[in-house]
Amino acid sequence: MITEFFMPMKPPTITHQEKQVTIVYVDGEPKPQFYEPAELKVARAKLQAHLAKHIPEKKYTGAIRVIVKWLFPIPEGSKHFDGEWKITKPDTHNLDKLLFDIMTDLGYWKDDAIVASEIIEKFWAKFPGIYIRIEPLGLGS
Repeated sequence: MITEFFMPMKPPTITHQEKQVTIVYVDGEPKPQFYEPAELKVARAKLQAHLAKHIPEKKYTGAIRVIVKWLFPIPEGSKHFDGEWKITKPDTHNLDKLLFDIMTDLGYWKDDAIVASEIIEKFWAKFPGIYIRIEPLGLGS
């Protein structure tokens, strides 16, 4: 079973790595407490709403490859062109962390540890969004 879809949107540029930390005191001892800033919560909700429309009928259980193409809008007045590689932040490996966590929460798979191969690309695009393809890598997928 292959799952493939495109989510038209302006992709979020904030990543999972941008969680914040504060210190709370438990029994008089300082303890770090991590939290998501408002912008990250908005990005999570946006991705969750779009991804919820594409949940596979059957949860993936075996080795899979996930291809993600992040298509960022071309800024007004820039010299970037449709299909040009985006070589500025956010980093590709940081983009997929939040996306995969949400896909796990929604039931695309039991755990994103089954992603044995991933291809992450980012481009400037006339039509922004996120393209995702999930494909089994052998028996049991």
